[in-house]
Amino acid sequence: MQLFVNDLTVMDFSYLCPLRGMVGESWIVDVLLEGGLDPQNMVLDFGKVKRTIKRVIDEVADHRLLVPTACGALRWQQQNDTVWIDFASQKGSMHLACPAQAFALLPSELIDFDSVNEFLLNALRDALPDNVDNISLTLRNELLDGPFYHYSHGLKKHDGNCQRIAHGHRSPVKVFEDGMAAPQWERYWAARWQDIYLGSMDDVVPVSQLSLSPQCRINDDTHLGFRYTAPQGEFQLAMPSACCDVLPHDTTIELLAQFMANTQQQKAPGHDYRVMAFEGIGKGAIAMASKSMVGK
Repeated sequence: MQLFVNDLTVMDFSYLCPLRGMVGESWIVDVLLEGGLDPQNMVLDFGKVKRTIKRVIDEVADHRLLVPTACGALRWQQQNDTVWIDFASQKGSMHLACPAQAFALLPSELIDFDSVNEFLLNALRDALPDNVDNISLTLRNELLDGPFYHYSHGLKKHDGNCQRIAHGHRSPVKVFEDGMAAPQWERYWAARWQDIYLGSMDDVVPVSQLSLSPQCRINDDTHLGFRYTAPQGEFQLAMPSACCDVLPHDTTIELLAQFMANTQQQKAPGHDYRVMAFEGIGKGAIAMASKSMVGK
């Protein structure tokens, strides 16, 4: 007997790619279970399917930075609970020093649907009851008919896993100018924030103030440093400057939406703007900037 659950959960995470650098992603997870019937004449109660599988995925991959440990571009080491990452990409080198729970270390050369699928299945097999003989996952992107971007960030004030300095999202954006769809602005944001790290000005520090791996050799001419302490520990990151957009406030979706609306107002005054900014799939914030507020 087979049991399926589509759209079981969404994984929001970032990963390291030799070509694209640090990439924010949002993947939908579908699940298929095979097995015999239990005393309730079920393979597994749907409620338990959702709770068990979502819990495991949340614990091992969601809101983490996925790291391909077999990739030749990667060097990593762990000392106590701190993991040091040095990664060389075509966008420049990237360096982190964070608590171990900020990362998911995958024994693969690349992070893709197949490698993440295998990683998740290995974590899930011991969590399911004995009558479940097999589990398979389908990982997929949301189908989008408009512009979207990939961004990574961290929210130091968040009391949950969003505090991890390098997790991210694949997000569409809808922009309206004077009540009409404005695809030119949607394309602008998709280009500006493609594979970007969104940082807060409050978290920027000179690279020399970061405690990165002993092998790291970078400076302020090429990299931006970010550092903060949150409930889960101290997070440190150095990114190529060209891969960053530093904002004057936190990078919650509410403030990102307002930043986008205000930026459009500054670039093209004389119009009213409404921005629907998504954070991953099916959720986000709406912000407005009115021409009547210019100069106030």
